[in-house]
Amino acid sequence: QVQLVESGGDLVQPGGSLRLSCAASESIFSIYAMGWYRQAPGKQREPVATIASGGSTNYTNYRDSVKGRFTISRDNAKNTVYLQMNSLKLEDTAVYYCYARPTLHSTTYWGQGTQVTVSL
Repeated sequence: QVQLVESGGDLVQPGGSLRLSCAASESIFSIYAMGWYRQAPGKQREPVATIASGGSTNYTNYRDSVKGRFTISRDNAKNTVYLQMNSLKLEDTAVYYCYARPTLHSTTYWGQGTQVTVSL
């Protein structure tokens, strides 16, 4: 069972930047996919970014509203996935959850979430 711990959430002004980290309890080298979801108050949890391992290549995917502003990356040596968020907007305010899916058809593991608040 993979345990995930997120960090890096904070209060930031519009236009600011944050980097979220997701530390895994075991090696992520062979984990098929990791990524981030978010949930704003009163809304459903929605996917933000995914990074999937394809051998020597990582494949990334982003929701349209964050393309060009957010970047997902993974450091296998540190067992950590990052989400660099730039040009933050008010609508990015949410609890951000990290997930890991060891194989294409396996259970998805979730972290406890980290709060990102974008406010004037």
